[in-house]
Amino acid sequence: MSVSAPTRLFDAIHGRSEEFPAGQANRGSMFGNLKSKLSTKKSGKEAAANTSNHPQRQSMPATRRPASGTTNPFRDPDTRDAPPAYSAAPPATTTTASSPSNATSQAPEADSAYTFLSTFDTIFLIDDSGSMAGSRWAETSRALQTITPICTQHDKDGIDIYFLNHPDSSFAHNVTSASTVHEIFSTVRPGGGTPTGQKLNGILKPYIRRYEAAPETTKPINIICITDGEPSDDVESPLISAAKKLDKLDAPAWQVGVQFFQVGRDAEASKHLKMLDDELAEIAGEGELRDMVDTVPFRGAEGATLTGDGILKVVLGAVTRRLDRRSKELHRSTNNGYF
Repeated sequence: MSVSAPTRLFDAIHGRSEEFPAGQANRGSMFGNLKSKLSTKKSGKEAAANTSNHPQRQSMPATRRPASGTTNPFRDPDTRDAPPAYSAAPPATTTTASSPSNATSQAPEADSAYTFLSTFDTIFLIDDSGSMAGSRWAETSRALQTITPICTQHDKDGIDIYFLNHPDSSFAHNVTSASTVHEIFSTVRPGGGTPTGQKLNGILKPYIRRYEAAPETTKPINIICITDGEPSDDVESPLISAAKKLDKLDAPAWQVGVQFFQVGRDAEASKHLKMLDDELAEIAGEGELRDMVDTVPFRGAEGATLTGDGILKVVLGAVTRRLDRRSKELHRSTNNGYF
């Protein structure tokens, strides 16, 4: 990133432009600058790609064109912590596995809180190991059935779904409806291990290559991994490698986000997720490392469930914290005379 881009972002955040008043509008200006930087001209190919979810259609990569618009997607900037991802019972609007058409987008809240989804590609990485069978599989399916209409409301490309063991399919890319999510989860049968690191590496490496080749037009991504157990392979290495590469490329702090959500009560899984969140830089052993990982171990009471709305609130909180952290770094750099 050139020096001028972060300077413009800093000016927008701190109200140096006369075009915007102080306060909440400053954050709208900041996000408008970010989205303007990410936007490109809409192509005919993209328009055609959004017209079908058929299994025979051409598979699209996770990176897509950012949508236009300058609506401020963020809540009160003083709010640093996202609400919990779990609720004591499924929300009334959440569908059951037998009736996916009942899933709703909870439009009023989506309109006010989730505009940020138009600026990111949303990728789900789902643990389909044997221990996910039964209620955990149904719970995860319901959460995604709720999320998909919300994402589609702000990004017509929908969501991409990957599984740890099941082969990738174009049918699970650019998913725009709850019924398609239900169909996908009905087709995939949980079984096998938990090769989280291998699958993450398969998503992150090609994405970073695309970003390196075309940073101005490569849309940021949020990878949301839902799992119930400790990985059976090395998750730390692909995350550290991706973070170092993004640092080397001077990518924005929000370019890649990875959020882990735990279903179930596996104590070792909770411990490992906490380590990924708190100790990744220490494991890397090379000074500063960008913070692109957030984890939500299960801490709910008996009967608590993972909800789609809860997941998106945590993702929103993670994005907001990264933007706030970047603005503070720019402020310190400016005071030190670097800009």
